[in-house]
Amino acid sequence: MTTGAPEATATGAAIRAEGFGLKGPRGWAFRGVAVDAAPGSLVAVTGPSGSGRTCLLLALTGRMKPAEGWARVGDLQLPRKMAAVRRISALGQVPGVSELDPALTVAEHLRERVMLQRRYDGSVRALFRSPARRRAESRALIDEALAAAGLDLASLPKGDRTSVRDLERLEALRLTVALAMIQRPRLLAVDDTDMKLSEAERAAAWALLRSIADGGTTVLAVCGDAPAEADTTVTTTQAGAEDGATSEEGAADAFATTGSA
Repeated sequence: MTTGAPEATATGAAIRAEGFGLKGPRGWAFRGVAVDAAPGSLVAVTGPSGSGRTCLLLALTGRMKPAEGWARVGDLQLPRKMAAVRRISALGQVPGVSELDPALTVAEHLRERVMLQRRYDGSVRALFRSPARRRAESRALIDEALAAAGLDLASLPKGDRTSVRDLERLEALRLTVALAMIQRPRLLAVDDTDMKLSEAERAAAWALLRSIADGGTTVLAVCGDAPAEADTTVTTTQAGAEDGATSEEGAADAFATTGSA
């Protein structure tokens, strides 16, 4: 299921898995998945609707607990090190888990994410820095994330005061990626990468994720069709469910009982 790999000079996390599966109260969300992705890879996750693609993405980022097999993200074993995997991974768009608030502006989303990043990952020394220095550091972090996501605030209708509800779908995708990159993750996960995008927008979205992977961050992207840009393709299949439940119901129940955004 793998098709090549980049040079191992990246700072991203390698992903390895074998016989990986996740089960909820009503059945399997996915099972029997194998992954072998080098650091800095662009990994495309494909499969039919209801085959557990989103659940696989969440399981490999430490947000859902697997039921069988094994996986390792960097040097962290799942499920034993789920919390540690969450700390080195970040979610872009994942419907129902990490959605943008349509009532907030782009600037408000960015400021909120920087504040959360500072609160949970900031050093004690940072607390004694002057307000001016903290503002400068926050601005630099935001600028770095926006550049990585290819989001030009000047091109938006009202600049950074543009409401999320007024963003085009590709712009919203870029914003979710920028918010994730503020965390400087080793693993970036994005769901529904190519959904409802035109051919040109789809090409731009994959070029974005390819550039992030080339910059060293491992990227895990759920999609309808694997692009030529992908280093590795993982395909989920209909796992089946018990007691007449659909795999979609199994996936929803699995997240409700084991998941953590």
